[in-house]
Amino acid sequence: MDSLGIELMWIGSAIGAAIAPLLAEAKESGGFGLNADILETNLINLIIIIGVLIYFGRGFLGKTLSERRSQIEVALTEAETRKKQAASALAEEQQKLAQAKAEANRIRAAAEETAEKARNTILAENEVELVRMQASAAQDINSQQERIMRELRQRIADLAVARAEEQLKSQMHEGAQQQLIDRSISTLGGR
Repeated sequence: MDSLGIELMWIGSAIGAAIAPLLAEAKESGGFGLNADILETNLINLIIIIGVLIYFGRGFLGKTLSERRSQIEVALTEAETRKKQAASALAEEQQKLAQAKAEANRIRAAAEETAEKARNTILAENEVELVRMQASAAQDINSQQERIMRELRQRIADLAVARAEEQLKSQMHEGAQQQLIDRSISTLGGR
């Protein structure tokens, strides 16, 4: 065994020797209590053990604490670096968000402008189509009126001729009819 192992065994047996009377006393009295007798309580042994622990354990404990301290410092440095990187990334993402919002606003404005232009174009086209349809309807109405007027004139003329024939038949006797026919032939042929 090395010297550290021997020292730890000696420290363990010393602690055991120091604690044994305290445990025995606690067992006898029914609980823990304070004994003022220095020799009986092994207070001297405890002081020696504590001194040995401090003397030999100082290097080991100091080294362990020093390593732990350096590990904590490294961890803090890494945490600070990560914090700075996170803050930088956050600022960059916030900038990207602001740019995205600006782009969205620009797109919305462009879409509204395009929609307004399309609306105006459709309204203008509808107005032109309405005027064309009105002109077409007016032309259809005029042509229908002209057709109806022609039909009415023809019908009136037919009725007038029919009535005139009836009146001629009823008012003219056969001699007057012959005389009218002869006059009509002479005017046609006599020219």
